[in-house]
Amino acid sequence: MGRGIAQVCATFGYQTTLHDVSADALEQAVASIHAGVEKGIDREKIPASARDTVRELLRPDPKLTSAVDGATIVIEAAPESLELKQKIFGAVAEVVSSDCLLGTNTSSLPITGIAAGIPSPERVIGLHFFNPVPAMALVEIVRGLDTTDAAVDRSLAFCATIHKQPIVVRDSPGFATSRLGVAIGLEAIRMLEAGVASAEEIDRAMELGYRHPMGPLRLTDLVGLDVRLAIAEHLHREVGEQFRPPALLRTMVRAGRLGKKSGRGFYDWSSA
Repeated sequence: MGRGIAQVCATFGYQTTLHDVSADALEQAVASIHAGVEKGIDREKIPASARDTVRELLRPDPKLTSAVDGATIVIEAAPESLELKQKIFGAVAEVVSSDCLLGTNTSSLPITGIAAGIPSPERVIGLHFFNPVPAMALVEIVRGLDTTDAAVDRSLAFCATIHKQPIVVRDSPGFATSRLGVAIGLEAIRMLEAGVASAEEIDRAMELGYRHPMGPLRLTDLVGLDVRLAIAEHLHREVGEQFRPPALLRTMVRAGRLGKKSGRGFYDWSSA
C-alpha cells in the first residue's frame, strides 16, 4: 500500500519520500514503483512524462527522521497494529511542524485511538486508500474525535490533486468500506470452506453478477490474508459475531499462505 500511495503522489507532482524499516523492502518498493509507472504508461493510463516526473520527485530514505523532515503531510501504511501506528506518529511528531497533516492508511483501527497521546491530535486523520492504489479511485477520509474541519478540508483538497474521489465518514469500527468489504470477503471464505463453489466461481459470481472489478477471494489475496484476519478479529471484537474469522482463514495464515505477497493464497501467485 505504501508504495502505491508513494507512486500516485509522485506521479501527480508531490516531492515524495518513501520510508521503510527494511532497506531491502525499500529497494524493492522503488523498483516496483518504477515498474508500475511503466505499466501505467503502456496502458495509456498516465502520460509518458510521468516516467521522468517520478524519477525526479521520488526518493527512498531508510531513516524516519530525515524522511519526514520538512513534510507537510505524512501518510503511514504500516501493518494494522494500534501500538505500532501510535509509535510511528509519536516519532514523526517530534520532527514535523505542528500543522503537518498526519494521515493513517488504516482500514479498521480507530483514528481517535491512533491520535491518542500525539501532539496536536486534531491533525490526525484517516486516509484509507484501496489496493492497487494507482488504479482505485476511492479514498475513505475518516475523521477522529479531535480531527478538525481544517484537516478534513486539507485532505479533500489533497485527494483532488492526486485524482482520487473521497468520501468522508466518522470514526467507527470498520468505517464504511472495510465493514462492507470484510463482510463479503468472510462470507466468500465460508462458502469456499463449505464447498459451495471453487474460489474462481465465487469470484466470477461477484464480478459478473454484481459488477465487482475483482472477486472477494482474489482481493483478499491481494490485500493479504494476515491483514484480512487482523481486520476481521478487530471487527469481531468491536461489532459482533458476523465478523468471526472462518477457520479456513486462520489455517491458511498459520500455514503462511498469505496471498500474493507469499506466492500462494486462494490462488497460486508464484508466477505473477
